[in-house]
Amino acid sequence: MTQTATAPTTLDSPPPSAAAAPRIVARIRDDAEALAVARRLAEDFAQESALRDRERKLPWDELDRYVRSGLWGITVPKQYGGAGVSYGTLAEVIATISSGDGSIGQIPQNHFYAVELIRVNGSESQKRFFFERVLQGDRFGNALAELGTKTSHDRKTSLARDTAGPGYRINGRKFYATGALYADWVPTSVIDEAGVQQLAIVPRHAPGLTIIDDWSGFGQRTTGSGSAVFENVHVPADAVIGFASAFTRPTQIGPMAQIQHAAIDLGIARAAYRDLLEFVRTRSRPWIDSGVERAGDDPLTIREVGDLTIQLHAAEALLQRAGRLVDAAAAEPSEASVAEASIAVAEARVLTTEVSLAAGSKLFELAGSQSTLAEHNLDRHWRNARTHTLHDPVRWKYHAIGNYYLNGKNPPRHGAL
Repeated sequence: MTQTATAPTTLDSPPPSAAAAPRIVARIRDDAEALAVARRLAEDFAQESALRDRERKLPWDELDRYVRSGLWGITVPKQYGGAGVSYGTLAEVIATISSGDGSIGQIPQNHFYAVELIRVNGSESQKRFFFERVLQGDRFGNALAELGTKTSHDRKTSLARDTAGPGYRINGRKFYATGALYADWVPTSVIDEAGVQQLAIVPRHAPGLTIIDDWSGFGQRTTGSGSAVFENVHVPADAVIGFASAFTRPTQIGPMAQIQHAAIDLGIARAAYRDLLEFVRTRSRPWIDSGVERAGDDPLTIREVGDLTIQLHAAEALLQRAGRLVDAAAAEPSEASVAEASIAVAEARVLTTEVSLAAGSKLFELAGSQSTLAEHNLDRHWRNARTHTLHDPVRWKYHAIGNYYLNGKNPPRHGAL
């Protein structure tokens, strides 16, 4: 994709990429339509998911169809022209797409996160501008995390007043910038001159912004989760939104971000489970001591499939429950409602983490040696699960859940729970 340098964009005009090639985007009307569209797309994306992973073929065409379907605009509130779907529906849409291709399922996670931050902390003019851009097909990426800091939540990228004119300048380097490679806008976490974290929404083609496709993880290979470098990048004042304040008061931002991660893992688990069943039914041979003709009739295999099915359904149920509680927290945010939603999402993340890893491993155990052949590329499911579930440690979910129920301690409010 050709990159061109252009003048800084203000909130009065779309980014250069959108202005040059406007997308024709469908408008999703409600939750039911969103789920139906997601199911159709997931079937399509599944067809060449193994090939894209094997060759690290970036899904430009697939993302274009995904955006044109209208699904990237489903969280825009109804009063701004969107479907305003529930958080449970959003989670199921992401899980469904991830079951077709785990990498594609992850790419818009930070897009929805940015839309939510605008919804919670944006000014009225920011909401009107950015929500309309989203409905027209603009994609948000992300430039949040950094390497080389003390913790994964520390930031060094700076936001300083532009000494030559209005607005600000950004300098710094980001990594794990999922979606930035494909984006029209790159929401960027920055530290202002008072030491407060803000979110600056930068046009993808802003002079001084370089997106580097250097993601080399063994899983989620086509997410484009590489580097973003900011060298004196200009951003207008009206493209800066409060970030820290979304966590110093109770809001649904944290659990909303985390339920998407749980949904991605659930989708990866569904894909591995689906391929396990298909391989055992059509290719695997029964163990000689089983005394049966078909691998699918092996009683020990049947038992293991039953156990994995229960784990998968339990994870699905917890994700649905978490969605309802995030909806409740958004409707009436309070210390208690946000804590309850955060814990419910943490519970879902525990099971979706465990079942995604279990499904990716059990696939080989039950399908047998043939399933390890490179031509099938079935190891992508485990690689995807292992890579994505490292986003934040599940061991701390157990701690937060136990401390909440045993000691009445609310979890911390940040995006990593």
